[in-house]
Amino acid sequence: METDLHELLRSLRVWDPEVTELPALDPAAAPAEPLPLFTRWLAEVVAAGQREPHTMSLATADADGLPDVRIVMLHGADADGWSFATHAHSRKGGHLAARPHAALVFHWPVLGRQVRLRGPVGTAPAEEAQADLHARSTGALAAALTGRQSAVLGSVEELARASEGAWERARREPDTPAPSWTLYRLRPDEVEFFQGDARRRHVRLRYRREGREGWARELLWP
Repeated sequence: METDLHELLRSLRVWDPEVTELPALDPAAAPAEPLPLFTRWLAEVVAAGQREPHTMSLATADADGLPDVRIVMLHGADADGWSFATHAHSRKGGHLAARPHAALVFHWPVLGRQVRLRGPVGTAPAEEAQADLHARSTGALAAALTGRQSAVLGSVEELARASEGAWERARREPDTPAPSWTLYRLRPDEVEFFQGDARRRHVRLRYRREGREGWARELLWP
């Protein structure tokens, strides 16, 4: 018997109290800048058991303005921005070359939270990108060496052969470079923290950049 999609969707619960905690967000107690709050929220969702909390949705647009989105991993966040990495020749790399702006979303359902960011995207120096790659696992290096990301693949067998060769090289030469591997930084103009509420009185706290270093804070209607 086939699944009825609409019945399945209606059966799903949002913020099931058996698995979800909805803590309060007091805007008056929020820090003056978004990064300390982001760091605290990330630590809290890790402690609450959120799986893969360092993954995020990355939205870009191509040269014609058509949007695209995918899940990537956060590599770091500091005063220079929120970092992620990919090949310069990948689809998202091409998008960022044509339109160097993006949006990020973190979704942490265990605490009913989201964090949204958007702003311009720049690239880190090549040596920093390579250092970031080589500080990661053998698997990460093997994946970076495997093939032409986003290009058309002839078969799964072709991928298996390329992957096996990349794993062997990554084990044999752990410092081998991946020249197209690029570390990107999104420097947000806006950062929004969303805290869900069981009565749908969600708190949306937005930080909006003012000048080079300052931030304005404001609440948004849910």
